[in-house]
Amino acid sequence: MTELQKKTNNHRILFEEMSPARALAVMAVPAIASQMIILIYNLADAWFIGRVQNPYMLGALSLGQPVFLVLAALANLFGTGGGSLMARLLGEKKTEDASRIAGYSVACSAAAALCFSIVTLLFLSPLLNLLGASENTLAYGRQYLLFTVVLGAVPAVLSMSMPTIMRNAGYSREAGFGVAIAGILNIILDPIFMFVLLPKGMEVTGAALATLISNILSFLYFLWFFESKKEESVLTVPRRIGKLPADQKKSLYSVGIPAMIAIFLFDLVTMVINRLSAGYGDLPLAAMGIVLKLERIPINIGLGICLGMVPLVAYSYSAGNGKRMNKVFAYAGISALSVSLACIAVFNLFADSIIAAFISDAGVVPPGAHFLKGRSLALPFMMAGYLIVNYMNAVNRGRVSFLLAVIRHLVLIIPITVFMNAWFGMEGLVNAQLV
Repeated sequence: MTELQKKTNNHRILFEEMSPARALAVMAVPAIASQMIILIYNLADAWFIGRVQNPYMLGALSLGQPVFLVLAALANLFGTGGGSLMARLLGEKKTEDASRIAGYSVACSAAAALCFSIVTLLFLSPLLNLLGASENTLAYGRQYLLFTVVLGAVPAVLSMSMPTIMRNAGYSREAGFGVAIAGILNIILDPIFMFVLLPKGMEVTGAALATLISNILSFLYFLWFFESKKEESVLTVPRRIGKLPADQKKSLYSVGIPAMIAIFLFDLVTMVINRLSAGYGDLPLAAMGIVLKLERIPINIGLGICLGMVPLVAYSYSAGNGKRMNKVFAYAGISALSVSLACIAVFNLFADSIIAAFISDAGVVPPGAHFLKGRSLALPFMMAGYLIVNYMNAVNRGRVSFLLAVIRHLVLIIPITVFMNAWFGMEGLVNAQLV
């Protein structure tokens, strides 16, 4: 047994000996907490900007969200693909290979993020126009994306991919702490930059600066953690992009690419919804933007459950423990369904108050409340989709998860959304997700 194998034995208690329900809780609770903090600081941007009572700023934030989500897709490529492979290798007791995968995934995440920031800089205005920016929202959209994506792509992507790799190595709590750093700092820095340091009219720039600085500090924490654990875990920070055996590279990308494309397709749906909402004016666009952020509450909880589930399923799958693997998946499904039903109840009972908490504009609150009630009914079905796709990624069935994502988004959601909007107007747009 190598020294690295000896030092990683403690994590096998979590993956092999702890009861499936407890192991899922240990892995999922920190992941859910980190996902909720991500959501809170995203909602904080919208909430603080809403204090300005400028719906065009909120509309610009909605336009920028799909572009920022591309960073999540890049992080998913190497975080999910590399992390899932790493967990399977640990299940096969191949710790040296798992360490090599961790380093490769970190290096490739940084390289991909840098390329995307350059492309965004070159095509910033055309991209925003494509997304439906008007003369009222274009300048605000440029302000937001300049700092969050053009300057912030590398720390943002690494702040998402590195904690995913950590969770797959058994460090879920520490990963959640790093994500919490970014979220809490963002919430603290938002009002400082928006209302104290920058002049009136620069609130969107202030929110973007707060996000950039928060992501940089979060990345520095992850970098320190990887370095501090390199002698006692599979985590490593490489100096360059290393080479992988052909079979491992194929396994990483066969899961990572479908996981990335699934985020892109989700992003594409958001772009289509924003584009169609913009056709009804800037106020409905602002209302839909708030609703899409509120939707992230149950979705992020579900993603946290999936993030906790994937390493446990992947490890048990490679170790040949099908009984344990199926129990983990069952507990995850029950948890996600319960969350979605609770959110449907809350959103339908308190829709007006929830929307009004962001902005009191009379042209935004009524349509926003209506959008929230209608779209929330689709949550149980969305949760089921996320669980199945993540399960397929965990058991190295990337092609199946890719096929599911394509059918869901390209074959069903987008055509149905366009059709219902054309035939039933805004009402059709609201209910397309459920259909």
